[in-house]
Amino acid sequence: MVQNLGYLKESPSQTAGPYVHIGCTPNFAGITGVYETDLGSSMVNDKTLGERITVRGRVIDGAGTPLKDAVVEIWQADAAGLYNSPSELRGAADPNFSGWGRCPTSADEGVFTFETVKPGRVPYKDGRRMAPHITFWIVARGINIGLHTRMYFADEPEANAEDPLLARIEHRHRVATLVAPREGSIYTFDIHLQGENETVFLDI
Repeated sequence: MVQNLGYLKESPSQTAGPYVHIGCTPNFAGITGVYETDLGSSMVNDKTLGERITVRGRVIDGAGTPLKDAVVEIWQADAAGLYNSPSELRGAADPNFSGWGRCPTSADEGVFTFETVKPGRVPYKDGRRMAPHITFWIVARGINIGLHTRMYFADEPEANAEDPLLARIEHRHRVATLVAPREGSIYTFDIHLQGENETVFLDI
């Protein structure tokens, strides 16, 4: 009798566990000497082009409690709408802007903060221009697969109205979960994992 070996079956998923900070942000976790600074902790320098902004928020669970053990990563275009990536074929991105950042949520209030620049508009796959946005990836204990979402800017209403991705959201009241209000140079973007105000997550 031939045994079915079950080749190529998917392995069981694992949560990030309590070790995500040790691996991704060792300095934050109190482990020094691995990197001078944690990777992704700085996205800009004094030569970076564009409008400087701060993006700040919390990752909030279904009970309304901010997570204090999450790690948030962002990826975005520079001020001219170009990505710092080998696959960027439209031009040269700002060499003084990394386009990528990583930040753990703080142990006291569960807040993440990114010092960055406001991104330019980039083309959708069919050529239409998307509104300025920042892509987010969230991982934490209890999350089996990293969650993807986007942050759009409340002070870009015309561009947001033309954005192809926002236009695909069937329940229009949920668009607001992807739009960050501005106060001064600070955009506040709280990410709700569950509940009435659950953020729209993307299957990518």
